[in-house]
Amino acid sequence: MLVLLPGPAAAAVEGAAMGLGWGLPFAGLLLSIALLPLLAGRLWHHHYGKIAALWVLALFLPFAIRFGPEATLATFRHVLLQEYLPFIALLLALYTTGGGVLLRGRLVGTPGTNTALLATGTAIASLMGTTGAAMLLVRPLLRANAFRRRKTHSFVFFIFLVANIGGGLTPLGDPPLYLGFLKGVGFFWTAEHLFAEVLFCALLLLALYWLLDSWAWAREKPVPPALPPGVPPERLGVEGRVNLALIGGIVALVLLQGVWQPGEVALLGEPVGLERLLAMAGFLGITALSLKLTPAALREANGFAWGAMAEVAKLFAAIFLCMAPVLEILKAGPAGAASGLVALTSDAGGEPIPAVYFWLTGGLSSFLDNAPTYLVFFNLAGGNAAELMGEGALILAAISCGAVFMGANSYIGNAPNFMVKAIAEEGGVRMPSFFGYCAWAAAVLLPLFLLVTCIFFR
Repeated sequence: MLVLLPGPAAAAVEGAAMGLGWGLPFAGLLLSIALLPLLAGRLWHHHYGKIAALWVLALFLPFAIRFGPEATLATFRHVLLQEYLPFIALLLALYTTGGGVLLRGRLVGTPGTNTALLATGTAIASLMGTTGAAMLLVRPLLRANAFRRRKTHSFVFFIFLVANIGGGLTPLGDPPLYLGFLKGVGFFWTAEHLFAEVLFCALLLLALYWLLDSWAWAREKPVPPALPPGVPPERLGVEGRVNLALIGGIVALVLLQGVWQPGEVALLGEPVGLERLLAMAGFLGITALSLKLTPAALREANGFAWGAMAEVAKLFAAIFLCMAPVLEILKAGPAGAASGLVALTSDAGGEPIPAVYFWLTGGLSSFLDNAPTYLVFFNLAGGNAAELMGEGALILAAISCGAVFMGANSYIGNAPNFMVKAIAEEGGVRMPSFFGYCAWAAAVLLPLFLLVTCIFFR
């Protein structure tokens, strides 16, 4: 509430004035997310919100002493109004509408069925966003595999494909590409220039998943629950279709922000685009409509609960705030404390190196929010959309693929990752720990991304 109080106009602190030490609270928060569920699970599950808030204070108080309370409030107000609130309003709308769509019928989690569900989610992720596709299909995947013992791998690959790589073809698919669209990158440029990379990754991962799930199925030899005698299997069908229309409304609001920009208004001393405020209001309105129009029995049958949304809202509030100094240091480029890292993007002749842009953008997107990370390297590469879509197309493709693909490397690389984890755990699936998931990503994704580098970004 203190951060949101209007105060004297003050500029946010520039990254060039910060040292790398300001990233320590962010590192501490990440370690808490990674280690405390393993070392002190009861403490974490009951008090994760308070622990996250303590890391925000660990940044907020020294920041205020060093740079002054006005600049501190300006920095945190900027993060909340420009980044976190639009993010959480969109996520809330997608979570609520996706949880109001129920796929009826007898889905049995065989390797073929599971692969088809992952392929469908990957295909629609670029049309309705990775978050929307993930929220729509994670619960059908849970129900289809409820009788199986070995199913963790299904949700790990679901995060790889549906929550990340599938969103690489349009600005609607993933927030980094949407930021590029707002900066002038053509709407269909990504589909034209990233299609081969997305298809290559998707096909290899789906094939690998089918082999792994077939092995698990053969080893487990699961027996699907039998229907009562004389009861025919329920035909596949969709209930809660009004939510599909509402998801279409969410997509339209996202797209509208890119084509309609009537100007800015001052909100608590912070200039905010009017289109962004109207979109947030629209997202909240769609959330309310979904709750009103969807029968409670349908949500109950879908296993819908608010716990996963509350966990993501609290943790990502702390993540957005604690990573703000890290992003500002990166934005400072050669003038910032990360100048050595920035220098790696060009060779001795000053020419940009596509492979380095791919790995640096992706590596940082694995633990920072991939949208502002994309913007940092977009600007580092020149920031001119027309030039980057032309002679700089390979660099822009490397930045785009790095931000979208490598968001899958950790639970916090992209918002739906953590959401899928929380929903799967609510459904009784034992998901990997933070480091366990990173080990899965290292074993499966890093070799894949090395292939992508050799084939597409040499």
